[in-house]
Amino acid sequence: MNTLQQSLNTAIDLRMQLLSNQDFQDNFYACVDQIEAAFKADKKLLLCGNGGSAGDAQHIAAELSGRFLIDRAPLFAEALHVNSSYLTAVANDYGYDEVYARMTEAMGRAGDVLIGLSTSGNSKNVVKALQKAKSIGMVTVAFLGDKKGEMAKLADHVIQIPSSNTARIQELHITIGHVLCEELEQRLFAK
Repeated sequence: MNTLQQSLNTAIDLRMQLLSNQDFQDNFYACVDQIEAAFKADKKLLLCGNGGSAGDAQHIAAELSGRFLIDRAPLFAEALHVNSSYLTAVANDYGYDEVYARMTEAMGRAGDVLIGLSTSGNSKNVVKALQKAKSIGMVTVAFLGDKKGEMAKLADHVIQIPSSNTARIQELHITIGHVLCEELEQRLFAK
């Protein structure tokens, strides 16, 4: 079996595991319910991650603040890393571990939602953001891999991919992110 076949087979196997995991699906829809309620209450969705997970956070935020499948009003969704001047200043002055916690404190309010993405579940800056979000009264969501890590202890909802392979975890994080966007659009805007 070549690399392409092996990667595609692994991706298919992971999706089949999630299809047969009712707890995963129930938790996903409970998460969607909370984000829907937040948007209906004029609240915000904030997202954060590092590396590829930062890219996924920004991608999901763009689908919601712009549009996904439906031409509709924008939703307030923002990835916390997009202001590079802020990011570099706070990393320089306070340390990289603080960059998301400070922005969560600045932007987050009770009832808002924070999604933290991490394949390890232990990214210190995302952990601190979830801690800050909890102290504010925000709903917390963690998109994780099989290890869960510290983030699972801080999240109201855990979207866990049963893999330790970073690439496969991130692929499913964006797939689940797309389903989240589609579900929210249908609930909030479909006539």
